[in-house]
Amino acid sequence: MENQTSRWAYFTKGLIIENPVLILMIGLCPTLATSSTATDAVGMSAAVAFVLIGSNIVVSLLRKLIPSNVRIPIFIVIISTFVTIIDYVMQAYQPGLYSVLGIFVPLIVVNCIILGRAEGFAYKHGVLDSFLDGAGKSVGFFIAITTMGILRELLGKGTVFNIPVAWQGFRSMPILFFTLSPGAFLIIGILKAIINKTVGGKE
Repeated sequence: MENQTSRWAYFTKGLIIENPVLILMIGLCPTLATSSTATDAVGMSAAVAFVLIGSNIVVSLLRKLIPSNVRIPIFIVIISTFVTIIDYVMQAYQPGLYSVLGIFVPLIVVNCIILGRAEGFAYKHGVLDSFLDGAGKSVGFFIAITTMGILRELLGKGTVFNIPVAWQGFRSMPILFFTLSPGAFLIIGILKAIINKTVGGKE
Protein backbone atom coordinates (compact mmCIF):
# COMPACT_ATOMS: atom_id res chain seq x y z
CA MET A 1 0.00 0.00 0.00
CA GLU A 2 2.82 2.36 0.91
CA ASN A 3 4.59 1.57 -2.36
CA GLN A 4 1.43 2.33 -4.33
CA THR A 5 1.03 5.62 -2.45
CA SER A 6 4.60 6.67 -3.20
CA ARG A 7 4.17 5.75 -6.85
CA TRP A 8 0.97 7.79 -7.08
CA ALA A 9 2.98 10.73 -5.73
CA TYR A 10 5.10 10.64 -8.89
CA PHE A 11 1.93 11.63 -10.75
CA THR A 12 0.41 14.09 -8.28
CA LYS A 13 3.62 16.08 -7.72
CA GLY A 14 3.58 17.22 -11.33
CA LEU A 15 0.14 18.81 -10.99
CA ILE A 16 0.99 21.62 -8.57
CA ILE A 17 3.94 20.98 -6.22
CA GLU A 18 6.35 20.31 -9.10
CA ASN A 19 4.35 21.93 -11.88
CA PRO A 20 6.92 22.33 -14.68
CA VAL A 21 5.72 25.80 -15.70
CA LEU A 22 4.39 27.49 -12.57
CA ILE A 23 6.80 26.03 -9.99
CA LEU A 24 9.89 24.70 -11.77
CA MET A 25 9.66 27.48 -14.40
CA ILE A 26 10.94 25.36 -17.28
CA GLY A 27 9.56 24.97 -20.79
CA LEU A 28 8.47 28.61 -20.75
CA CYS A 29 9.23 29.39 -24.41
CA PRO A 30 6.45 27.24 -25.92
CA THR A 31 4.16 28.11 -23.02
CA LEU A 32 4.38 31.83 -23.66
CA ALA A 33 4.41 31.54 -27.45
CA THR A 34 1.53 29.10 -27.98
CA SER A 35 -0.96 30.12 -25.28
CA SER A 36 -2.63 33.02 -27.07
CA THR A 37 -5.82 30.93 -27.38
CA ALA A 38 -7.20 27.97 -25.47
CA THR A 39 -7.26 25.80 -28.60
CA ASP A 40 -3.58 26.42 -29.35
CA ALA A 41 -2.70 25.71 -25.71
CA VAL A 42 -4.51 22.37 -25.71
CA GLY A 43 -2.84 21.41 -29.00
CA MET A 44 0.63 22.15 -27.66
CA SER A 45 -0.04 20.36 -24.37
CA ALA A 46 -1.21 17.27 -26.26
CA ALA A 47 1.97 17.25 -28.35
CA VAL A 48 4.16 17.69 -25.28
CA ALA A 49 2.29 14.93 -23.42
CA PHE A 50 2.78 12.46 -26.27
CA VAL A 51 6.51 13.14 -26.46
CA LEU A 52 7.09 13.32 -22.70
CA ILE A 53 5.23 10.13 -21.79
CA GLY A 54 6.55 8.20 -24.79
CA SER A 55 10.19 9.21 -24.28
CA ASN A 56 10.00 8.54 -20.53
CA ILE A 57 8.78 5.00 -21.17
CA VAL A 58 11.39 4.22 -23.84
CA VAL A 59 14.28 5.71 -21.83
CA SER A 60 13.19 3.68 -18.81
CA LEU A 61 12.96 0.49 -20.88
CA LEU A 62 16.46 1.00 -22.32
CA ARG A 63 18.13 2.59 -19.28
CA LYS A 64 20.28 -0.46 -18.50
CA LEU A 65 21.49 -0.62 -22.10
CA ILE A 66 22.34 3.08 -22.48
CA PRO A 67 25.99 3.91 -21.63
CA SER A 68 26.12 6.86 -19.23
CA ASN A 69 28.77 8.70 -21.27
CA VAL A 70 26.52 8.94 -24.35
CA ARG A 71 23.13 9.05 -22.64
CA ILE A 72 22.26 12.65 -23.62
CA PRO A 73 22.65 12.11 -27.40
CA ILE A 74 20.62 8.90 -27.10
CA PHE A 75 17.91 10.73 -25.14
CA ILE A 76 17.73 13.35 -27.89
CA VAL A 77 17.41 10.66 -30.58
CA ILE A 78 14.56 9.02 -28.65
CA ILE A 79 12.82 12.33 -28.04
CA SER A 80 13.25 13.46 -31.65
CA THR A 81 11.63 10.22 -32.84
CA PHE A 82 8.46 10.98 -30.89
CA VAL A 83 8.58 14.61 -32.00
CA THR A 84 8.78 13.51 -35.64
CA ILE A 85 5.75 11.25 -35.16
CA ILE A 86 3.58 13.97 -33.60
CA ASP A 87 4.85 16.51 -36.13
CA TYR A 88 3.67 14.42 -39.09
CA VAL A 89 0.41 13.43 -37.37
CA MET A 90 -0.45 17.08 -36.69
CA GLN A 91 0.44 18.09 -40.24
CA ALA A 92 -1.82 15.36 -41.62
CA TYR A 93 -4.82 15.61 -39.32
CA GLN A 94 -4.66 19.10 -37.78
CA PRO A 95 -3.07 21.31 -40.45
CA GLY A 96 -4.76 24.47 -39.15
CA LEU A 97 -3.46 23.95 -35.62
CA TYR A 98 -0.05 22.92 -36.93
CA SER A 99 0.25 26.11 -38.98
CA VAL A 100 -0.37 28.14 -35.82
CA LEU A 101 2.01 26.19 -33.59
CA GLY A 102 4.62 26.21 -36.36
CA ILE A 103 8.23 25.82 -35.31
CA PHE A 104 7.33 25.13 -31.68
CA VAL A 105 6.33 21.53 -32.46
CA PRO A 106 9.80 20.52 -33.78
CA LEU A 107 11.37 22.52 -30.95
CA ILE A 108 9.84 20.11 -28.43
CA VAL A 109 13.06 18.15 -29.04
CA VAL A 110 14.97 20.67 -26.93
CA ASN A 111 12.21 21.39 -24.43
CA CYS A 112 13.73 21.41 -20.94
CA ILE A 113 10.77 19.51 -19.50
CA ILE A 114 11.25 16.53 -21.83
CA LEU A 115 15.02 16.19 -21.60
CA GLY A 116 14.98 16.98 -17.89
CA ARG A 117 12.58 14.13 -17.07
CA ALA A 118 14.52 11.69 -19.25
CA GLU A 119 17.77 12.56 -17.49
CA GLY A 120 16.48 13.24 -13.99
CA PHE A 121 13.86 10.52 -13.65
CA ALA A 122 13.27 7.96 -16.44
CA TYR A 123 16.97 6.99 -16.63
CA LYS A 124 16.85 6.03 -12.94
CA HIS A 125 13.38 4.50 -12.50
CA GLY A 126 11.17 1.70 -13.78
CA VAL A 127 8.64 1.91 -16.58
CA LEU A 128 5.52 2.38 -14.43
CA ASP A 129 7.12 5.07 -12.30
CA SER A 130 8.41 6.84 -15.42
CA PHE A 131 4.97 6.69 -17.00
CA LEU A 132 3.37 8.21 -13.90
CA ASP A 133 6.03 10.91 -13.74
CA GLY A 134 5.56 11.79 -17.41
CA ALA A 135 1.78 11.76 -17.10
CA GLY A 136 1.85 13.98 -14.02
CA LYS A 137 4.17 16.52 -15.59
CA SER A 138 2.09 16.45 -18.78
CA VAL A 139 -1.12 17.18 -16.88
CA GLY A 140 0.67 19.92 -14.94
CA PHE A 141 1.84 21.46 -18.20
CA PHE A 142 -1.71 21.16 -19.58
CA ILE A 143 -3.16 22.91 -16.52
CA ALA A 144 -0.68 25.78 -16.75
CA ILE A 145 -0.72 26.43 -20.51
CA THR A 146 -4.49 25.91 -20.91
CA THR A 147 -5.26 28.25 -18.01
CA MET A 148 -3.06 30.84 -19.69
CA GLY A 149 -4.74 30.21 -23.04
CA ILE A 150 -8.23 30.60 -21.59
CA LEU A 151 -7.37 33.81 -19.77
CA ARG A 152 -5.51 35.36 -22.69
CA GLU A 153 -8.24 34.48 -25.19
CA LEU A 154 -11.00 35.66 -22.86
CA LEU A 155 -9.35 38.98 -22.10
CA GLY A 156 -7.90 39.50 -25.57
CA LYS A 157 -10.82 38.35 -27.72
CA GLY A 158 -13.82 37.82 -25.46
CA THR A 159 -13.99 34.15 -26.42
CA VAL A 160 -12.95 30.76 -25.03
CA PHE A 161 -12.23 28.00 -27.55
CA ASN A 162 -13.54 30.48 -30.15
CA ILE A 163 -16.93 30.58 -28.40
CA PRO A 164 -18.09 34.10 -27.40
CA VAL A 165 -18.46 34.23 -23.63
CA ALA A 166 -17.97 37.89 -22.73
CA TRP A 167 -20.63 40.53 -22.95
CA GLN A 168 -21.08 42.25 -26.29
CA GLY A 169 -19.53 45.54 -25.21
CA PHE A 170 -16.37 43.79 -24.09
CA ARG A 171 -16.13 41.73 -27.29
CA SER A 172 -16.30 44.91 -29.36
CA MET A 173 -13.31 46.37 -27.46
CA PRO A 174 -11.08 43.46 -26.37
CA ILE A 175 -7.82 44.05 -24.56
CA LEU A 176 -5.52 43.08 -27.42
CA PHE A 177 -2.52 43.42 -25.10
CA PHE A 178 -3.25 39.94 -23.75
CA THR A 179 -2.94 38.32 -27.18
CA LEU A 180 0.63 39.65 -27.48
CA SER A 181 3.86 38.49 -25.82
CA PRO A 182 3.76 41.08 -22.98
CA GLY A 183 0.28 39.82 -22.10
CA ALA A 184 1.65 36.28 -21.81
CA PHE A 185 4.34 37.45 -19.39
CA LEU A 186 1.77 39.31 -17.30
CA ILE A 187 -0.59 36.33 -17.10
CA ILE A 188 2.13 33.86 -16.16
CA GLY A 189 3.39 36.32 -13.55
CA ILE A 190 -0.07 36.56 -12.00
CA LEU A 191 -0.49 32.76 -12.01
CA LYS A 192 2.97 32.34 -10.46
CA ALA A 193 2.06 34.81 -7.72
CA ILE A 194 -1.16 32.93 -6.99
CA ILE A 195 0.67 29.59 -6.84
CA ASN A 196 3.35 31.04 -4.55
CA LYS A 197 0.67 32.43 -2.25
CA THR A 198 -1.24 29.15 -2.26
CA VAL A 199 1.55 26.60 -1.84
CA GLY A 200 4.22 28.85 -0.39
CA GLY A 201 6.45 28.59 -3.47
CA LYS A 202 7.53 25.08 -2.50
CA GLU A 203 9.39 23.21 -5.20
